[in-house]
Amino acid sequence: MSLIDLNIPAGVYRNGTDLQSMGRWRDANLVRWHDGVMRPIGGWRTRSNTAGNAKLRGMMTWIDNSNDRWIAAGSYNKLYVYSDAGIQYDITPTGLTAGREDADANTGFGGSFFGSYSYGIARPDFSRIDPATSWHLQPWGEYLVACNADDGKIYEWQLNTASAAAILSNAPTSNRGILVTQERFLFALGAGGNPRKVQWSDREDNNTWTAAATNEAGDLELNTAGQILAGVNVQGQSLILTTRDAHVANYVGPPYVYGIERVGTSCGLGAEQACAVVDAGAFWMGVGSFFVYSGGRVQELQSDVSDYVFNDLNKAQVSKAFAMANSLFGEIWWFYPSSGSTENNRYVAYNYIENTWHIGELARTTGVDRGAFRQPMMFDADDLKLYEHEIGFDYGTLTPFAETGPFRIGTGNQVVSVTELVPDEKTQGDVNATFKTRFYPNGTERSYGPYSLSNPTSVRFTGRQVRMRVEGQRLADWRVGINRVDVVPGGER
Repeated sequence: MSLIDLNIPAGVYRNGTDLQSMGRWRDANLVRWHDGVMRPIGGWRTRSNTAGNAKLRGMMTWIDNSNDRWIAAGSYNKLYVYSDAGIQYDITPTGLTAGREDADANTGFGGSFFGSYSYGIARPDFSRIDPATSWHLQPWGEYLVACNADDGKIYEWQLNTASAAAILSNAPTSNRGILVTQERFLFALGAGGNPRKVQWSDREDNNTWTAAATNEAGDLELNTAGQILAGVNVQGQSLILTTRDAHVANYVGPPYVYGIERVGTSCGLGAEQACAVVDAGAFWMGVGSFFVYSGGRVQELQSDVSDYVFNDLNKAQVSKAFAMANSLFGEIWWFYPSSGSTENNRYVAYNYIENTWHIGELARTTGVDRGAFRQPMMFDADDLKLYEHEIGFDYGTLTPFAETGPFRIGTGNQVVSVTELVPDEKTQGDVNATFKTRFYPNGTERSYGPYSLSNPTSVRFTGRQVRMRVEGQRLADWRVGINRVDVVPGGER
């Protein structure tokens, strides 16, 4: 008998076939790897029970000059703010044009003649998909400025909970979004209905938009075949993302004020809210890849799970996808609708410090990193509540787990029997392990366990290839490192 280390690298690998993930974690939910060790993500608790009458898309938190904290979020037909205590106030602008809670495309059942296309084959790209409505929310000093593409007007809210957000005087209309630059200009993205136009107000004056010798208002049109979706501030620049490429706006002073250059091609943004910014750069989900910009040129982000994510993405509802940073753990999270769902029900997360990926299932429609508040905040897709995350280890009915791809514990074609597991676990008894064995890649899989881990744990199973599943107990802060198994070699089969 001999002890063999199950030294499984951190993170999930889910590209290609089952055997390509040999010796790696292949599936997971509600777990992360931090400092190379598996642990559960933090749980969540209710911050506000009142979320309005529809799902919220687009969110911001900030602190005003009186040190009061605020949360802003919008639905397809409403705009809300929440106080520090979680009290909701309706600040929907008068005359707001309602958008769509779901993306709209005539691609569902009955959308064409019966029998026109083979079952399981995508229809031709004949119809335009009108995206679900999401809000661009930005701080203007202590005030809130807001815009969504379906309404197109730019609004400002000046902290009076008894008053609605008001339209900005002289600002362009039919805009796709907004961005407040680090130099304190307000950008209108897709200004005036031109999907490639960037128009900006005078510095520190969001009511002056007509260029003159006495101000710095102006506009430029991007040289792109795409349309502008979003803008973010990163690395001292204003990054503008279109459906096709990426551009940066650099302040150059009068008379031109801003200069814009393309920094990436074939790197279009997949959804308006699918980009998040941290000190390491801007990270976003594209149409079939992930990308990062940290100055210089856009780089494709090599992902261990991109095959899994982009092949199980509801492309008709991808406009609901959103990104948020979780700076507590050096992560970027993307929430998106899987192919079997019309709402965000899955997530993929990237640890930009340790270069690892993890995946899971969780229904959230929008969220923000910690900052004004101590914890990350997210709105739920099912009960519409506002939750603060990374609090305790309560997940409702969900269970944290991770499961490996197949791995060999013998040599060559050898069949082995395992009699004992020596776990590397921080708190004995908070984790269960299940082993699944096969003699051939497509053979019958047999399951053994779950075993409650003790040191050592008596187990009994035989096979040529094995996968291991670990499940953590709720309400427990467990850790799993390098487990070892006691192997008895057998013969070939």
